[in-house]
Amino acid sequence: MMELTEANQIRTQLVDRRHRLEHEIGRIGAQPALAHLLEEVDAALARVSAGTFGLCEECQDVIEPDRIAADPLVRFCLDHLPPAEQRALERDLQLAAEIQRGLLPAVRTELPRWDVAYHYRAARIVSGDYCDVIAAPTGDVYFMVGDVSGKGVAASMLMAHMHAMFRALVPSGLPLEALVDRASRVFCESTLPMHYATLVCGKAAPSGDVELCNAGHPPPLLIRRAAIEPVDSTGLPIGMFCGSRVGVTRLTLAPEDALLLYTDGLLDAEDAERCPYGADRLAAVAGRACRVSPQSVLDACISDLARHVGATPYADDVTVMVVARRPLS
Repeated sequence: MMELTEANQIRTQLVDRRHRLEHEIGRIGAQPALAHLLEEVDAALARVSAGTFGLCEECQDVIEPDRIAADPLVRFCLDHLPPAEQRALERDLQLAAEIQRGLLPAVRTELPRWDVAYHYRAARIVSGDYCDVIAAPTGDVYFMVGDVSGKGVAASMLMAHMHAMFRALVPSGLPLEALVDRASRVFCESTLPMHYATLVCGKAAPSGDVELCNAGHPPPLLIRRAAIEPVDSTGLPIGMFCGSRVGVTRLTLAPEDALLLYTDGLLDAEDAERCPYGADRLAAVAGRACRVSPQSVLDACISDLARHVGATPYADDVTVMVVARRPLS
């Protein structure tokens, strides 16, 4: 049975939708489509009251949580959708995947002082991983890698929400920690309480100075000539608490130094014996690949991951990004 707090949240959403529908019907008069939606909302409220909300009406199994989060009116799990709804869902998912691919930055960004390359792999049709690269007019480079809670369509929608937030906030010129704090507050106030995202947000200056805010994300690896160093978290995931604050870590990268950022889908990827890839193996590969181009470091990591996973399906999305200071010409 659904937890009481979650049921209350769903009921509040549905009641709000009912009020909006009633207002619209009062404004433009009774319409068959609006009347049908009102019936659907009332039926969902009845399921909440009966304790059957979120259960498939065909098999009584739990409906996929990401679909419930995206549309609280759904009544069937994916295995028991009527044929017309199955076809509509397939079309919607393909369109969502195309939109999401359109939000990704160029796979290789070459700037006067920085090179950025990334790999992005969705475990399903759409992904909850977030990555972006934004070149500011000042010559600074903003780079972000994040991971939204949950999977599937709901997570992909939140990924698009994060993309829009940071694209809107970066031009404001806020200090990096204030930018991430603002994003966290907006995310918290505009999503459901169970939604949050881990995130690394960085700002790289032409001088080689780098600022990093790590909001509960796996630690990036600083790749130098002599060592591989993890850069620890400086705060809680964004959106977890509206008033939370994230700290900033300041680094200076010499020419050919690099930062390796990734999501936990990389570390958690399992081989046929269910052994995860792990942070130690990633650090070893990054150490062997240092002193070469960002794309070469990226390729080395992804090739080694593929050898580890073999034919085992990926259970989670995988994103890897390398941000490297270019050699002096």
